[in-house]
Amino acid sequence: MWKLFFAGMGSLLLASATVALAAPVMMSPDYAKAICDAWNAEPILTDKLVESGWMKNDKGRGFKVMQIYRTDCTTAPHIEMKVSDKGGKAICVSSGKAETKLDTSADYMMWATTQRWTEMGKGEYGPMKAMMFGRLQFDGPMGEAMGNMGPFESFLLLVGKVQGDTAMCPDGKVPTK
Repeated sequence: MWKLFFAGMGSLLLASATVALAAPVMMSPDYAKAICDAWNAEPILTDKLVESGWMKNDKGRGFKVMQIYRTDCTTAPHIEMKVSDKGGKAICVSSGKAETKLDTSADYMMWATTQRWTEMGKGEYGPMKAMMFGRLQFDGPMGEAMGNMGPFESFLLLVGKVQGDTAMCPDGKVPTK
């Protein structure tokens, strides 16, 4: 009887561990949190964006916002990251479902299909090629972005570093084809 009990408990623990280790859905609020944490661990983003002056263009709000989404998840909410200058570093201070009204003279909106986000995250091509060929759509201060191509590419590579489930959309629907 105890053998059966422990075998059942072992199966339950294994199932629980599998669920706990499942990647969040790509571009969900949980995924935004993971991207925020990965941002803060990336010196090219935290250091270079302050050195270049990128952080200074915050319209006096004390933060910049980047909103991103998957275009094949048509009804899913977008996600955002707020980045602030904290002690001379560009730190992601919050993330989740997009709620901030963007000022596109300081903030950024980026969108692409799941396939294109995945390709950019793997480093198959950088932001310049992605934008030139329409693989990544972009709204925000273009000159500022062009002056920060290294950090911009590092941001896109975060999508490859942060595991995300691409089979479903953040709203639980299947991506459109």
